[in-house]
Amino acid sequence: MGLSKVPGKVDVAVLGAGLAGSSAAKALADKGWETLLLDRQTFPRHKVCGEFLSPETQSTLQALGISEPVSGLGHCEIERIKLIFENGAETEIELPARAWGLSRYVLDEGLHQAALHAGAVLQTGTAVTAVRTTDRGYLIETKQGSEMNVFEARAVIGAWGANQRAGLPGYQRQPAGKAAYVGVKSHFRGVKMEPIVELYFFRGGYLGLCPVEGGVVNASALLERGTAANAGKSILSIIYGAAQRNAKLYEKLKDAEPVPGAQAAVAPVYLNRKPVAWDQLPLLGDSATMIPPLCGDGMSMALRSAALCVPLADRYLRGQSSLGQWQQDYARSITEEFRGPLRWGGLLQRVVEMPALAACLPHAARLAPGAARALIQATRLKPFPM
Repeated sequence: MGLSKVPGKVDVAVLGAGLAGSSAAKALADKGWETLLLDRQTFPRHKVCGEFLSPETQSTLQALGISEPVSGLGHCEIERIKLIFENGAETEIELPARAWGLSRYVLDEGLHQAALHAGAVLQTGTAVTAVRTTDRGYLIETKQGSEMNVFEARAVIGAWGANQRAGLPGYQRQPAGKAAYVGVKSHFRGVKMEPIVELYFFRGGYLGLCPVEGGVVNASALLERGTAANAGKSILSIIYGAAQRNAKLYEKLKDAEPVPGAQAAVAPVYLNRKPVAWDQLPLLGDSATMIPPLCGDGMSMALRSAALCVPLADRYLRGQSSLGQWQQDYARSITEEFRGPLRWGGLLQRVVEMPALAACLPHAARLAPGAARALIQATRLKPFPM
């Protein structure tokens, strides 16, 4: 999906039409700004994602003006989180409020429609090849098929995800030898699920099951590269290979039916990238930092970055603040909001990577359930002030 008629000059261009970019474009268009939303992918499409909107997401959806359209997309309500370890031990944690399971296939499309309804212009299948600063703002060079275009914008927001291209803002070259992971996902039918997210741990990674709309269950895994490589070449063979590392997970998926076309993969995935809120322009979501998946709040954090950035962009476009002030305020707010969840999520990630420590987790959770709930809560954002 995409619109081919794009103005040559806009108030603001948002580069990347995922959660953060689409919601930011919708909110800016609501404020009356001529907004262009670009993405190199075509939609709708499946994406590697836990597809879990935590309870903390609700206040952010309201701040962005997207609570109503998102609530009507057919989400599955979720009440608890269950952790299932390789040795068969389990522990459950009650959520403080209802969470939502909702696929990216449906959610991205819903946000695009909301942005279009607000007046934003959307163009997909369009790669951004360069972003250049000028005395009047930015020039954005794009390529769609064999067609090259240049757009001018007073402001530009980067929301193109974790795998930025060299030469574009936000790109970070990873040190040689740094541990990288592989992410895979597939939807399944025929999986019996309560209103619960199940996280299965095993040596070499973990896999989460989350019920989403239409009676479908999303299976998404983060695996060490060696674990994925040893399981096979196809996405489903990698998922089934991972399932064999946890007996309860294998039992859960053995009779499940994969949904055709609902498979996706991403590699390499680098965790704990250094947060970069601004590099020539503001960066949203995974463009700014890769959220450790064990935070369980990645979708909420992507939306929160948009909610933090939009009011500052609005002030800048109205001439009420400078670009430097926007940069300073946004970087500070990202640090304040994300410091705690990133730190505690990173700690959890390191623990599950160490078999000796990971083996102690179920016993610790049973002995001190309050501490387990507090640790999970520490990886989450606080409600967004309205």
